[in-house]
Amino acid sequence: MPQLTEALEDAAIELLIALIQTPSLSREEAQTAELLVTFLRRHGVEPQRVGHNVWAQNRHFDPANPTILLNSHHDTVKAGASWTYDPFGAVVEDDKLTGLGSNDAGASAVSLLATFLHFYERTDLAYNLICAITAEEEISGGGGIRSVLPLLPPLALGIVGEPTQMDLAIAEKGLVVLDCTAHGRTGHAARNEGDNALYKAVDDINWLRSYQFSEVSPLLGPVKLTVTQVQAGTQHNVVPDRCSFVVDVRTNECYSNQQVVELVQQHVQAEVKPRSTHLNSSRISPQHPLVRRGVALGRQTFGSATLSDQSMMPFDTVKIGPGDSARSHTPDEYILLSEIRGGIRGYIELLEGLQL
Repeated sequence: MPQLTEALEDAAIELLIALIQTPSLSREEAQTAELLVTFLRRHGVEPQRVGHNVWAQNRHFDPANPTILLNSHHDTVKAGASWTYDPFGAVVEDDKLTGLGSNDAGASAVSLLATFLHFYERTDLAYNLICAITAEEEISGGGGIRSVLPLLPPLALGIVGEPTQMDLAIAEKGLVVLDCTAHGRTGHAARNEGDNALYKAVDDINWLRSYQFSEVSPLLGPVKLTVTQVQAGTQHNVVPDRCSFVVDVRTNECYSNQQVVELVQQHVQAEVKPRSTHLNSSRISPQHPLVRRGVALGRQTFGSATLSDQSMMPFDTVKIGPGDSARSHTPDEYILLSEIRGGIRGYIELLEGLQL
């Protein structure tokens, strides 16, 4: 078994190098999806593919057993101008692999694939496994995990691969973006005319700045409201009849995104329209068998402020993976090869003998 695991670790690292060398911006993941299909077929697995999403289920899938989803993503953000390495170079220096998407979330994706292959032929599992490496995570796009979930059987648990240093994120903040518009009436700025929409917006912004939601999560803290953009006026001598502003809202598990939207609408003068409400906060019980197993293995639990596809999964989920979130979306992003090997072994330890 150790030799088999080591071979899977080597194959996972080889795949990650190929993924880094193949550009895969969100909605442009066709080539990396093909790499994933080829990888699974090479290891005796016939995957399914819809769009740029690739998934497969274990050979001895039993509908009578609960099903665990292993999920990560293969799209990346754009490389910033501050990179000193070639973002697609996949440079290996001793234990360090540098390249775009290496940490977020290529290492998790290949580690979950290796873990899936480790269990693929097993006949003694008390659960089924589906491994899905999906697209558009970085933009929360409709062509990613949201398009795949309706095609899958009922899911009891999701393990979402993101860089957490292999600790367990048992709660994650949600996100809702509000487009707000204050309305007034134009007039000449030199005279006492018009109804200044900008002043109305300022009153709303002051309320948003000072309001505190009553329910505070022990893991995620309070709901956080931040006004991030304001736009008003056409010229200096005209009272603006319209002022638009954007609010970034990070929700905790105490409120649904829809509840937050309705509360804001009740308290401000502006017209409030959410861009979407499907990126909800998530939480799993600390007493869940997977969480308890992770803690017994020495993993820490925490609440995560960063968003992932976990937000679109209406079932119990845990976010865990090799790497460090602090490296994500940064110049010269990297992963350690030892982190990948440790991630694969960590995932296998979590799943070995698990009873849901």
